[in-house]
Formats: sequence, structure tokens, C-alpha cells
Amino acid sequence: MAGFFYNLGRRLGPQVRKGKWFWHSLTGTKAEILQAEYEVGRDLHDEIRRQTESEPDPELRALLNDIGAKLAGRLHDKRRRFRFEAIKGADPNAFALPGGFIFLTGPLGRLCRDESDELAFILAHEMGHVVRGHARDRILARYAISAAARTPAARHLAAGMIKQLGIQFLENAYAHNLELQADEFAIRLADAAGYDPAAGVTLLSRLDEWQSRHAGLRLGSYFSSHPPFAERITHLRRLCRRQ
Repeated sequence: MAGFFYNLGRRLGPQVRKGKWFWHSLTGTKAEILQAEYEVGRDLHDEIRRQTESEPDPELRALLNDIGAKLAGRLHDKRRRFRFEAIKGADPNAFALPGGFIFLTGPLGRLCRDESDELAFILAHEMGHVVRGHARDRILARYAISAAARTPAARHLAAGMIKQLGIQFLENAYAHNLELQADEFAIRLADAAGYDPAAGVTLLSRLDEWQSRHAGLRLGSYFSSHPPFAERITHLRRLCRRQ
């Protein structure tokens, strides 16, 4: 799933829309940036939906929509739109696209045991990547690198983008500190929406125990690409004590 997502960065939709987003990210107003980001995210969303099937569990789909709406309702910036979808997948996974499109696989929903508080933590974590600009910057970095290979003007824009955003956006995965930022965002948003902020600790502790009992087995790319469970648990417990 991770490789599939990264490859989508090469197919961001119509060139006009890509250029518009790239330009507005340097010079546009906040409203223009959000709209252009949404349009690119919609193109990526449509590509994913062409290549994946919806998760057939209606209860999980309804739960995601309900939880997602409550979380989105607690955001300060009401200009952002979010859409939550459950898709089929072999592994537990979740990811966020620019513009607020959040996907979660059936196996991850079942790992959470359909617990609303735990699902709220996962969705809020992915929303954090959108609100903090991590999802946008990941795609922008790939577009900037691609554009830099074509024209002097594009190389100039790409250099400015990289200088403005930082070298970490040249990486293929979210940097370690960005994942911890998303965890912090998740417990605060979940708490504001009425969910147990400690649910992330509960989920990660259970998964850490499962992994310890099944030496050599992995929970899939979603969890393996994040900081170690023990570090995230310690970080979350510290944050929960401050709530």
C-alpha cells in the first residue's frame, strides 16, 4: 500500500491543476492554497478509488463517517473538508491525501476492534498529517523534484520550495518527529471531540504486546513505518497527563 501511495505522486492529475497548486503553495492566499490542495487530493482520491475496492463492512463505514464528522467538527479552521473511506486491503493501513481524504483498510478497523475511541485516534492522527501540511508537502516534494528536471523556471521554483519547506520533505516517509506531531494532534483532537485521549495508548500497548508474543511477525507497513510502539506510548502517556 505504501508503494502504491508514493507512486500516485507521479500522477497528480491535470498539469494545469498541478501547476496551480505548486504556484499557490508559494504565493497564494490561504483560501487559494486550500482549494488547490483539495483539487489535487481529489484527483489522487479518484485514482485510488479506480484501483481499490470499498470495504464491504457497512458498520465500519458508518462508524468512520460518524467519528470523522465529530472530529472534523472540532477543528478551528472550518474551511477544511474531510472525507473518510474504508477500503479493502491485505494489511492494517491508513493514509491521508492532501485536501482531507482519509483512507483506512478493513484490517486496521478490525485491529481496533471497532472501538470508537481507538478509531478516533487513528483518524485524528491522519487528519493531523493533513492539517499540519505533512500530506501536502510529501506530494509537493515529489512534484518539485519532477519539475526540477525539466525547465530552468521549474528548477528555480523547486529550489525555492525545498528551501522554504525543508529537506525532510525529500524523504519517502514522514519523518520521525512528524509522526509524533500527528500523535499529539490526535489525542488533543480526540479529547476535544469527546473521545478518550488515552485510547491511543491502549491500542498501541495491545499491539506492542501482540508483536512481542509473535516474534518475527509484523503488523504491516503502517505500524512498521512509525516510531517504535514503546516510544509512542511513552510520548502519549506524557501528553495525556497534561490534558
